[in-house]
Amino acid sequence: MPSDFIELLTARMQAVNDATRELLATVDTLDEAAVAAASPLPGWTRGHVLTHLSRNADSLVNLLLWAHTGVETPQYASAALRDSDIEAGAPRPLAEQRADLAESADRLSGMAGLLTADQWRTEVRTRQGTPVEATRIPWMRLQEVLIHHVDLGAGYTPAQWPADFVAELLAEAAVDLGGRPGVRPFGIDATDSGFTAIIGAGEPEQVVAGPASALLAWLLGRGTGEALPRPLPDLPAWR
Repeated sequence: MPSDFIELLTARMQAVNDATRELLATVDTLDEAAVAAASPLPGWTRGHVLTHLSRNADSLVNLLLWAHTGVETPQYASAALRDSDIEAGAPRPLAEQRADLAESADRLSGMAGLLTADQWRTEVRTRQGTPVEATRIPWMRLQEVLIHHVDLGAGYTPAQWPADFVAELLAEAAVDLGGRPGVRPFGIDATDSGFTAIIGAGEPEQVVAGPASALLAWLLGRGTGEALPRPLPDLPAWR
């Protein structure tokens, strides 16, 4: 990251805050029945999605606290506790869900504002055990907010994702998927941005062309690629 990374981090946290405001605006259109209804994620209601977003914010506060103090603080105490917290929080009333979402986001933003340049360079570990620099945390949160906003199934679609977010994550997703075993090579062609990539090793058997946001949504397992031409290649499961 270049020497002015603090300015870039500030801009990224602003993007997180902007995305959170849009998410809260969508939540404000829901009623109690809508929160209890099924989301597009199998086995999850909208209440599960909202609770996950709140607990994710607090988990990233833990990682920022690690960077700020130098004391190792796991993102989640355990996978089982993470899952039980989501299950326990999912049935809560709408007002409680909204307040939790807003307050946890504020805690994350406030903690981010305390870190010095040196502290942002601290190496922490994600819940999967992957070592990352703390500078990665705002990007992690931005993905959670924007992707799970779609997962509410409440009118916000991948076409509304910011173009710079789509461009960055599409490139990352192509590299990630391409590095997995057993991927039959195929190409992607973002017709509105000019981005192209080959996913998997070898000569691609086909090229999937379409808007960048539609390609990203499909690669992330959001929908079945309804906006893309058929047939579509099989994708590996996300880890």
